Amino acid sequence: MSISYWTSTLKRKRCEAQGASCSPADWIRQDEWPVGIHNMGNTCWFSAVIQSLFHLPVFRKLVLNYCLSERILEKCKSHSDKRNIAFMQELRCLFALMVGSTRRFVDPSAAVELLREAFRSTEAQQDVSEFTHKLLDWLEDAFQLAANGNSLEDKKENPMVQLFYGTFVAERTHEGKTLSNIEQFGQYPLQVNGFNNLEECLEGAMVEGEIEALHPDQTISSGSKRWFSKLPPVLTFELSRFEFNQSLGRPEKIHKKLEFPQIIYMDRYLHKNNEQTHNRREEVKQLKEQLTVLQQKLERYRNYGSGPTNYPLADMLQYMLEFACTKPTSVSPAEDARLAASSPTPPSSTPPSNAGPSDSSTCQQKPSSSQRTPIYKPFTQCRPPMDAPPHPAPHSVTEEELRFVKTCLQRWRTEMENNMNELKASIDRVSQALEGMYSDNSLCQVPYRLHAVLVHEGQASAGHYWAYIYDHSNQCWMKYNDVIVSESSWEELVKDSYGGMTNASAYCLMYIDDRLPHLIAEDTDDETGQVMQGMDSLPPILGHYVREDNRWFQQELREWEEQCYQPPQQEPAAPTAASTSTRVPSKEKDEPAEQVPKPGPAREPTGEQGQEPEAESAVEPAVESETPDTQADGEDGQDAPPATRRRQQQPENVVSEVEIPNVGRILVQADNDGYNEEMMLTPAMQGIIMAIAKARQAFDNEGPEAGLIKAFQEEYSRLFELSQEETTAQQDPRLHHALVYFFQNQAPNRVIERTLLNGFTDRNLSFDNRSISIMREARAKLRLIKPEDMDMEEYMQWHDDYSLFRTVFVYLLTGLEQYQHGKVSEALNYLNHAYKDNTMLLRRGEKRGVEQSLIALYRRRCLKEVNDNAATLFRSGEVSGVEEGVIIMNEAVIPCMHLMSRPDMVSQEDLDTMEAIRSHWCSYLEMDLDDSLQLKLGEFLPRVLDCSTERVVLKDPPTVRSKVPHDLCSRLAAIMESITNTSVVSVK
Repeated sequence: MSISYWTSTLKRKRCEAQGASCSPADWIRQDEWPVGIHNMGNTCWFSAVIQSLFHLPVFRKLVLNYCLSERILEKCKSHSDKRNIAFMQELRCLFALMVGSTRRFVDPSAAVELLREAFRSTEAQQDVSEFTHKLLDWLEDAFQLAANGNSLEDKKENPMVQLFYGTFVAERTHEGKTLSNIEQFGQYPLQVNGFNNLEECLEGAMVEGEIEALHPDQTISSGSKRWFSKLPPVLTFELSRFEFNQSLGRPEKIHKKLEFPQIIYMDRYLHKNNEQTHNRREEVKQLKEQLTVLQQKLERYRNYGSGPTNYPLADMLQYMLEFACTKPTSVSPAEDARLAASSPTPPSSTPPSNAGPSDSSTCQQKPSSSQRTPIYKPFTQCRPPMDAPPHPAPHSVTEEELRFVKTCLQRWRTEMENNMNELKASIDRVSQALEGMYSDNSLCQVPYRLHAVLVHEGQASAGHYWAYIYDHSNQCWMKYNDVIVSESSWEELVKDSYGGMTNASAYCLMYIDDRLPHLIAEDTDDETGQVMQGMDSLPPILGHYVREDNRWFQQELREWEEQCYQPPQQEPAAPTAASTSTRVPSKEKDEPAEQVPKPGPAREPTGEQGQEPEAESAVEPAVESETPDTQADGEDGQDAPPATRRRQQQPENVVSEVEIPNVGRILVQADNDGYNEEMMLTPAMQGIIMAIAKARQAFDNEGPEAGLIKAFQEEYSRLFELSQEETTAQQDPRLHHALVYFFQNQAPNRVIERTLLNGFTDRNLSFDNRSISIMREARAKLRLIKPEDMDMEEYMQWHDDYSLFRTVFVYLLTGLEQYQHGKVSEALNYLNHAYKDNTMLLRRGEKRGVEQSLIALYRRRCLKEVNDNAATLFRSGEVSGVEEGVIIMNEAVIPCMHLMSRPDMVSQEDLDTMEAIRSHWCSYLEMDLDDSLQLKLGEFLPRVLDCSTERVVLKDPPTVRSKVPHDLCSRLAAIMESITNTSVVSVK
């Protein structure tokens, strides 16, 4: 689709392009604004996908730092390997230009041409899911070459697999037996037809309908269910919006509306929560059936009648009441019709002989001859008469009958209204129960945040793609439409993406694990710790490539300026699109680098930009970091984008509480400039917010102190109940909150109360007046605690113990994960530290640490494998192998045996393992070994036989990445499931 079409239909925003202008000055990137990608002809699918991946920092860093050694390059002989390597090099160059180019948009033609060769047609517009599948396959193969291995374990270490691929458990019930298998997935397909939102799509994908087969003696149901066993950090949903029309013989697009949230919790779809989710699904099924019955009952009241047209019953009773209360005219309708037919003027009427007690009042209302109703003559009058005919009214009714009818109708109408109100209240209660079925804290531990939405506009055979991508550093949505990059909003995204209104709708949704901050974290300098931005974040070879391209672009600008200042008789030649090539020219010797010149007034282009100079000058240019997803110098805001600077300069933001099913999930702050900021709260803070919500009545009736006390009691009770849950191999409630750990270990009440009270002083509670008042009340009470009232050393000791407890868990889980991946030496080091620190905790109490037998079991297994590896290298006789074997013994085996041989830590299983290792090495004394091997054996064998003869220090483990409670819970469930099922399930 042409660029001019989009620039003419879209309202211009700051830094928005006007298309591929003929002026190079219009191609200058403004203030590090994100760059666009030039459409090479039916390549908008490439731009949408590449922009979504580029603005994911973890992926961008993997691509930019991709490197193959000369040895691996020499081994790559196949066409596919060479093609993948060439594509990775072009993708690296493209990403480098998107980071540091001074151009407003870059040329992707080299990478696109490589991809087009893999598709059926070079001219047809590609399907975005087809391209994404192909792209991920090529990337996986390219990184597999870098890993220099093709085994199953090597593939699990592939960063593309770790980032984009997950696993699910497929369970099928057949003849009363449950069969299951684990399968891998990349993009997860979801059907759109028949569903209203993403949650319903997932429910439909997870549970397929049950089929009942009748047997002679019983009925056996069969069906299939899916449960995610491992979710990838980047979770991509492919929305199936195309279907084949059999009658027309062609594909058609499904324009149905489908809603999706910015945050989705995946807990209910995880295999570890299958029992809990199954029970809730049964409850949901019952509630939906109950809701259907209630809605049907209410509908009968709203549409009453046996004819083709139905009416609300309450309205019908009201109309009947109005009819019964209407006073009749003095002449019956039959008499009035007879007189009108016999005389052109109606005679004065006399009351009928059967007139009731109401005749006197009726006679007073009798119209005179001058007030009679005129007859409308359509052929002689230009408009109908102004006076309306009298309403119908009963003529034969006594006062007693009228009073009886009125009483019945009023009573029935009241009954109908009460019944309808009760039904509406019941429907509201059931609807609220349905909405809150999956919104409690136990099923809100795995949040995924929407990162990108790929939109398609058009039909199945043709259309246009663009992407909405969330800028995590500035907390705003950006729209990437080929060369046009503009700031957007959630409202605009919804309008274009939900579907149902136009022929534009979301086709692919990309969510990222909100518990993994490294996904959106930028690289930092090892020495200074500062975030590396722009050119500083590029490898040297790519930095040189971008600088050369920028120098070439500056030369184009200079040539254009010279043409603009030529005499009028010399007509300058306008540069063409071909002059924007990103091929790097040879660098001229001693040519100084120049800054990119800004177009001056003399070079102001004509057209739309020239027609609105005031509007252009009023738009403040955006300032972003060198890499678009990173805010520069966010602490002081000097180099931050204008929107960010305005936020920092405001003295106080206006904060509002958003009513959503998951209480406390998101707080929305709106500053005076109208910018919205979203903040994801921790599960502990969500519990505090839920407690404050439950204390609303106490706060409103008795004030902040009563509200704090009520909220304190609610959260105290919740955490105490959580502490009573059973600890299993797959879950440990102590990981959820420090207070659960304190409760299980009988911590002093003053420690528990101060810890909980401190939670109510968090500044993140500043989202409404009630929460602010309770926060201030909690801070006031915390200040009242005097030093003599609290033993702070004891308080800090309890918190240090809990921190050490979580550290032990991190060491244990990391060790088990390394063991599952075959890295036994690294696993042994982690398990040694876990065992040592856990022993310190267990000395203070049984519930202070982790089950020691689990650590000891896998430590012994790792020790055996590490020792076998060292022995194999030692027996090889090769100098390098022998040296490596001795190093393994000195740095891994002997320190572990030294730790195991401590009297307070040794077990019979450990003694047996150490005795087997000693016997194995002693058997070498009976062999005919070389003198050099005998010498090496004599150096470390005494230390193997008596590990206590010298002080041995354990090797420090690498720094652990995360101690977030819900992260540890997920990793624990995954690794224990992995061990139980003897299949690797990792959580990265």
